[in-house]
Amino acid sequence: MNSNLTNSTMDLTFPLQKMRAENGEPITYFHLVDRAFHDSGEFVVNDALHRKHTLEFEGRYRCFCGELKNRVYQRNFCYDCFFKLPQASQSIFKPELSQAHLGIYERDAEWEQKVHVQPHFVYLAMTGGEVKVGVTRSNQIPTRWIDQGATAGLIIAEAPHRHAAGVIEVALKARVNDKTNWRRMLTTGSQDDASVLLDKRAELLPLIPEDHQLYSTVEYEPLSLVFPVEAYPTKIKSLNLEKTPQFSGVLIGVKGQYLIFEDGVVFNIRSNEGKIVRWRID
Repeated sequence: MNSNLTNSTMDLTFPLQKMRAENGEPITYFHLVDRAFHDSGEFVVNDALHRKHTLEFEGRYRCFCGELKNRVYQRNFCYDCFFKLPQASQSIFKPELSQAHLGIYERDAEWEQKVHVQPHFVYLAMTGGEVKVGVTRSNQIPTRWIDQGATAGLIIAEAPHRHAAGVIEVALKARVNDKTNWRRMLTTGSQDDASVLLDKRAELLPLIPEDHQLYSTVEYEPLSLVFPVEAYPTKIKSLNLEKTPQFSGVLIGVKGQYLIFEDGVVFNIRSNEGKIVRWRID
């Protein structure tokens, strides 16, 4: 199934997953429908703009490991997975803690060697009118920027492994934020001037530690990103399906991993991954 919803309805129950995105003007979003619940495929979320969406939380979760649970612990991990799987280790949240390049592993040597000991980028991103710094694997550009709702991004360092990128990020966090202000991101409709990132790069590069200066780069130009948003809310209300297990609203935009509905209601797909939801589109 690769559904075009322009002239059809959808009524399916499946676990929520992070939306896949393809860059364009605007970005196109896709949501996977897991094969364990329905025939494998995805639907184009952009095609469902201006239509009524009904989300109904079933009260069950599918953990990151694939097992069905009545509750999860954090970030779509059950308790055991959160404390055992390498995808939830501290070096995922704090790259500077990774020691895989030294042959020292936290939880899974094979996985950490594959994921941590590969090129990582340190980048600047314009999100909600503010510049932030971040780290991601080299194959995650521009996906990482799209997921954060950034209107522009710029690579400023190319590191050979996760630890080195994390050290650079820590140094730059003294001057710029590393967190996304999601409320500003969702209420800021203007297209940020990507050239601001060039000025900020010139300001920040000298702050990179001397023994990591060889990883800095000025070879990249900023990339601008355009999201499929018809109107930005002035005030927002975050939808919590555990408190409000059923919601209906007209979709007017998608930015980052958020669905934006009329009347200022927003729903973060990423933070609700694993929830088994009946999703109807009329």
